[in-house]
Amino acid sequence: MSLIPKRGTVYVVDDDEAVRDSLQWLLEGKDYRVRCFESAEAFLARYDPREVACLIADIRMGGMSGMELQERLLERHSPLPICFITGHGDVPMAVESMKKGAMDFIQKPFDEGKLLALVERMLERAREAFAVHQQAATREALLAKLTTRESQVLERIVAGRLNKQIADDLGISIKTVEAHRANIMEKLGANTVADLLKIALAPIPPTKI
Repeated sequence: MSLIPKRGTVYVVDDDEAVRDSLQWLLEGKDYRVRCFESAEAFLARYDPREVACLIADIRMGGMSGMELQERLLERHSPLPICFITGHGDVPMAVESMKKGAMDFIQKPFDEGKLLALVERMLERAREAFAVHQQAATREALLAKLTTRESQVLERIVAGRLNKQIADDLGISIKTVEAHRANIMEKLGANTVADLLKIALAPIPPTKI
C-alpha cells in the first residue's frame, strides 16, 4: 500500500464499532483513505467539503439518523455522494433516500465486491463534481479581475449588443468600448468571442457548504 492513498477518501458513519472496523479494514486494504465516525453529528463537525470523497452511512443510528444526515448535507448543497447501509426492514427508507439523491444502498450482510464497485462509482462522481467546482472557482477568480465598467461591457457583449449599442448604453465612445473589450479578453485569457462567452456563461454550481 502506498503511504498516501490515491484512490480517494471514504467516510464511514455507523454507530456499530464492528461495522466501522470491518469497512475500514476492507477499504484500506484497497488503498482508500478511510475516516470513521460513530455518529452523524461527529461526522458533520469534521467533514471537509474540499476533499474528493464519498460517504457510507448507516440509515438507523442513535441520535441523528442517516436520512437526517442526508437532509443536512442537502441543505448545505454538498456534492458528497452517499450510499446507505440498511437492514432488511429499512429498504423502503433506503429507496426514499435514493429519490433524494443517494447513489445506492447496501443491505447487511453486504457483498464486498459490490460494495467496492459502488465506492468506486461514488468517487468517480465526486471527482467530476470536484472538477466542476474547480472550474467555477477559476471562472470567478477571472471575472473578479474585471473593473466595474469592464463587467458592464461584458454583460452587454454576452447579451449580443454591438459596440455602438454598448457605447450608447453606457454613454461612452466606441473606441472606449473597444479598449474595454481588449482588456476583458486579455484578463479572461480569451482569444475569441466564443472563448469569452464560454467563460461568461459557464454555469456556477452551488458552493454553500
